[in-house]
Amino acid sequence: MLLGLLLGLVANAAGLATPLVTKWVLDTLGAGDSLARPVTVLLVLVVVGAAISLWQWMLMGGVAERVVLDARTGVIRRYFAARIDQLTRRPGGELVTRATSDPGLLHQASGSLVGLINGALALVGTLVLMGTLDLVLLGTTLVAVVAVAALMGLLLPSIGRAQEAAQESVGRLGGALEGSLRAIRTVKASRAEQRQAAMITTHARESGRHGIHAARRAALVWTISWTGIQVAVIVILGFGAARAERGLIEVSTLIAFLLYAFQLMGPISELTQNMTAMQAGIAAAGRLREIEAMAVEPGPPSTAGPSAAGPASSPSSVRGRRVEPGGPVLTFQGVTARYAPGAPPAVRDIDLEIPRAGHTAIVGPSGAGKTTLFSLLLRFLEPEHGRLLLDGRPYPEHAPGEIRGRLAYVEQEAPVVPGTIGDNLRFTHPDATDGELWAALRAVDLHDKVGSLDLGLDTPLTATTVSGGERQRIALARAVLRTPDVLLLDEATSQVDGLTEAAVGRCVRQRAETGAVLTIAHRLSTVLDAGQIVVMDRGRIRAVGDHATLLGTDELYRDLVASLRIGTAETGPAPESGGLTGSGRLLVPLDRLPQE
Repeated sequence: MLLGLLLGLVANAAGLATPLVTKWVLDTLGAGDSLARPVTVLLVLVVVGAAISLWQWMLMGGVAERVVLDARTGVIRRYFAARIDQLTRRPGGELVTRATSDPGLLHQASGSLVGLINGALALVGTLVLMGTLDLVLLGTTLVAVVAVAALMGLLLPSIGRAQEAAQESVGRLGGALEGSLRAIRTVKASRAEQRQAAMITTHARESGRHGIHAARRAALVWTISWTGIQVAVIVILGFGAARAERGLIEVSTLIAFLLYAFQLMGPISELTQNMTAMQAGIAAAGRLREIEAMAVEPGPPSTAGPSAAGPASSPSSVRGRRVEPGGPVLTFQGVTARYAPGAPPAVRDIDLEIPRAGHTAIVGPSGAGKTTLFSLLLRFLEPEHGRLLLDGRPYPEHAPGEIRGRLAYVEQEAPVVPGTIGDNLRFTHPDATDGELWAALRAVDLHDKVGSLDLGLDTPLTATTVSGGERQRIALARAVLRTPDVLLLDEATSQVDGLTEAAVGRCVRQRAETGAVLTIAHRLSTVLDAGQIVVMDRGRIRAVGDHATLLGTDELYRDLVASLRIGTAETGPAPESGGLTGSGRLLVPLDRLPQE
């Protein structure tokens, strides 16, 4: 930018010298001398000025693109470093707008500071040189320049406000559109296409209204600046002609002054354009600063071994001390957490130990705080009171990446990421071999389906090419690709059929033999064999035990069981209705079995 400023100053100098050289040409012509020298100097000034201006435009264009690139990459990095709650409070479409549309407004604004300096110096230089030619005509010019500057000062702030309002509307438009497209099946099934389109286009119209307001103000600024200079030129021409007629100034001086008057349009146009771009850039920068203000996840502690992106520490040895093999892998000690200041606690006074091996299931009605426990374990949410421990070591002593390197997580929605099936499976372990991928697919009973595809693991995967159950199985295969210390499953069987549920159950039992499996379940049939069942209600742990114990001691657990018509050895459903025995076996009437 400094080089661009220097080039602009040189180009301005060449432009400022041109009217004086033109006067030299006219004076030489009047004296009858040779025109070779002044014409040569004039041509050199034109060529040099053009070359330098070209260099400056190319340089500043590259600077502008790099500014936009830096802004976009900065926003993107901030998104992925930010805490989950900072991202989820804004619609996804608005976040996309902040990373795409807002930095684009910095393109013109990035060079506006250089343009403002060049334009201001060119304006001052032009006025000074006009003063050397004739002070009376300079006074007339200054009146026009001051009037134009005053009007621009009044109008320019409104352009910035309109631009900011327009970008806010674009953000709301993006958020509403992204949410509606994600739920397009529900929209169409509810016959709400017209209503949603009308609601979203309202945001588009609002953005257009603010954009039109900004465009009108910018047009008004441009019209005032151009008209002011044109009026000044007419006045200068009249006064100058009268003074030349009386012999107060030479004709060549009048012509040079007029050339400077016309040349004023350049600096004033440059100032107008750059001040307009600056206003848009200020509006965009304000929105980008909101992203920069997002709270980020804590980095690795100064004394920690692995970095946030580094490999996880060994479960048997942490920071040079041994971990008791029989101790819990995860521990909650009096943990209370809330999602926002002033909001009611999502969980409170949680005391819980997760064994190093075995299956722990968390059950309870909606809103009981089950998912909040997972958010705390994955460090998506920080506790307000109490503490969590991994291998007996407090969570703050671990970097978030170190903790997540020890856990594998399967979301209830199980979203797919852009790419192929292989890309999705390697998302956690990019260096996994094809053999490992096929083994993971076999563990979730998906290898035959993938093997039947023409491209196999290289099949492009989108949210519309797989069913909900297949998506969950791909997510589970990604989680068990390499045995994690703790496997977190958020209702991993919510969208699968009975046969697939059995395959998932086998996978869970195998993992529970060598590591910890923690399951959130609304279908109790998936957790009846769990070694430890945690019953939650209203953010608290109500009871802990196995299935048989809880049936006899906890009323809420019995209600949950009864609501799903899960049978027990004592209170099973009638044989004709089918159900589960106390051992978790499915009772199916023989007359309902397939005839084959």
